[in-house]
This record gives sequence, C-alpha cells and structure tokens, in this order.
Amino acid sequence: MLARRVDAQPVNQWQRLDEDANIYLLAVTDDALYDLALDLRLQGALVIHTSGTTPLSVLKPISRRHGVLWSPQTFVRDIAMDYKRLPLCVEGCSPEVEVAIEELASAISTCVYHLDYEQRCRAHLAAVWVSNFVNAVNATAQDLMRQANLDFSMLRPLAEQTLRKWDYGNLWQQQTGPAIRHDDKTLNAQRRQLLGQPELLRLYDQLTELIQSK
Repeated sequence: MLARRVDAQPVNQWQRLDEDANIYLLAVTDDALYDLALDLRLQGALVIHTSGTTPLSVLKPISRRHGVLWSPQTFVRDIAMDYKRLPLCVEGCSPEVEVAIEELASAISTCVYHLDYEQRCRAHLAAVWVSNFVNAVNATAQDLMRQANLDFSMLRPLAEQTLRKWDYGNLWQQQTGPAIRHDDKTLNAQRRQLLGQPELLRLYDQLTELIQSK
C-alpha cells in the first residue's frame, strides 16, 4: 500500500532489493535491526536506521556508511503534522556521513539536531515522559471524569495552559496545585477518593512526593 502511494517497488526477498539506491532507510523495530545485520549487505550505500535507543554500530555489518535519523515524535494516523517543525536527530559514523544525513533531514524539516548515542538515549527517555507517560496520565483523568459523568473537554483549556508553560523557562518553578502548596487537607481528601483504586492512589502519592521533593 505504501509503495503504491509513493510510486515505489515493494519487495519481500533480499535478492529482489535494488542495490543501486543511494540511501536505504531501515524503518523497522529495534530487534529487527539486529536480524537485518545478519543477512543484509549493501556495501558502500548510505544505510540509516530510525531507532531512538539502538546504537548506529548495529548497521556496521550492512554498510561502512551508516547512521541514524530519529525523531522524538509520535505519529498518529489521520492527524496532520507540520513536517517543517518536526525535530529530526542525526548521527553518522563519520563527518561525511553525518553531513549526508543532515542534508536529507534538512529537506524535510528546519529543526535538525546532532545527537550522539548517549544524547539520543536521554532524549528518548525524556520523550517517553513528555508523550507516553503524559498521555497515560491524561487517559486516567479522562477515566475519572467519565466515572463521574463529567465532560472531559472541560479540562482541555487547563491542559493547553499547562503546555504554554514551556515558553517560560524552568517548569519546576511554575508548578502549581495542592502538592507544591503542601495543602494536606486537599491532598488527603483526594487520596480518599482513590481508596478503591490502589494503583492510582500509589501513583498519586509518588507524584505528590516527586513534586514536594523539588
């Protein structure tokens, strides 16, 4: 289906792979990268993977010219994206390779960053907090509102206002709520609401402790 959309040739056997391409982008799972390294050989072609947590050296058996093009972004079907603002992180096995990957990234976005492996892993960890964990917390809030027959969209302006804090520096200095105020009366009242949901109560206490530790 993808091949038809971009006028490409789909293949499912190594021997049918065109070996004359300039760039090969391996957009597969992290584990599959190690499997590809066992069989795929592309000699001097530029081979790039898109993983946030896999070292570029996994591609060394495939080609001497290898690198990474990764984005700390979640991609959702049917949700439009401004690709010019898409953060793209590049790493190459040599300065020449890194320049080539940067040129490819710059054709897509104006937000290109040079990250080594350790920096990429830290950025990936931070991205998990910003996206995956925040979405899980928001989904929990959605459940709490639904349980009380309340409209979850009531909280959208609050979420948007919270995101705007990014523009004003240190986020810990902008923390609000009963935890940072050490409002024990409110904290205890909210804990009582969660007595029937021990996992959420434990998370509530852990996040409260994190906020108060700052």
